[in-house]
Amino acid sequence: MKKVIQYLISLIIAGGLLWYVFKDINLSAMFTQLAKADLKWVIVSGLVGLVAHIARALRWKILLQPLNYRPSTFNTTMAVLIGYFANFIFPRMGEVSRCGSLQKTDDVPFQKSFGTVVTERIFDVVCLLIILSLNLILEYDKLKGFIMTQFGDKLTILSIVLVVGILGGIAGVYLFRKYQERLSVNPILGKIIGFVNGLLEGVLSIRQMANPWGFVFYSVLIWVMYFFSGYVLFFAIPETQNLGTLAGLTVLTVGSFAIATPTQGGIGPYHYLVGNAMVIYGLAQEKGIMLATFIHGSQMLSLLLLGGISFLITLFVKKKSNEAV
Repeated sequence: MKKVIQYLISLIIAGGLLWYVFKDINLSAMFTQLAKADLKWVIVSGLVGLVAHIARALRWKILLQPLNYRPSTFNTTMAVLIGYFANFIFPRMGEVSRCGSLQKTDDVPFQKSFGTVVTERIFDVVCLLIILSLNLILEYDKLKGFIMTQFGDKLTILSIVLVVGILGGIAGVYLFRKYQERLSVNPILGKIIGFVNGLLEGVLSIRQMANPWGFVFYSVLIWVMYFFSGYVLFFAIPETQNLGTLAGLTVLTVGSFAIATPTQGGIGPYHYLVGNAMVIYGLAQEKGIMLATFIHGSQMLSLLLLGGISFLITLFVKKKSNEAV
């Protein structure tokens, strides 16, 4: 019931935002314009995005190696794509789905692979903060007004929540380490503690990486490909061909925060935030929303197609030894 309620809430949020975004938009005219888009750029965007997903799979393998698990690149890439596919069905289910997929195909324990995914997410947050800082430095005058308009009255609350969350996490890890032996006496708590220890082992695998520079290289490649997968779509629509690379950087930054919201694949928040952000680059709001819809829709269809195919393939893949290269 809890999952059903969470799912319904996310649907309501996404649906409400979509209604708000499109309530004054002539949808017929917008889709008529989008139908004229140059599809070769959609194909280019899809191929660039695929490079990013493969790079994410290769980076994940680097984190799994210190734990003595060596899944194939093919299976790891399929797991990543299944994770994206799952996020469009149920928010935040992607991390669980990709780890479940790798457990099925390569016998990698769920809690350990999930720990490495947590490490990935932490590093991705750091990368996103670096990109945000770069975006603010290069586009401060434009973004200052946008941020204050969208979040000005919420910045204090968001800062407090962030600080409390970080301090709470640190305190939780300290207390767990201190009292886990006493709590392990209880059979149920012992199983929970065993799971958490496996999770922490996965998280801390970053300390034992044999190829740290490879990890950094793939991390940079992922975000560069994310940038180009959105930026090349500017050229598919005549009204957006001259927006420039800084507008592409803003789409990457704002879009990434939108996708992190608890809705299916960022549906709703992405259209609202990216559509409004494009106004600061001289686009009418209607054109900005059209561009946001085009970028999100193109990438969503690509991920649903690739993720769906990957899911079907894994149904027929026999489990391999976790020592397989």
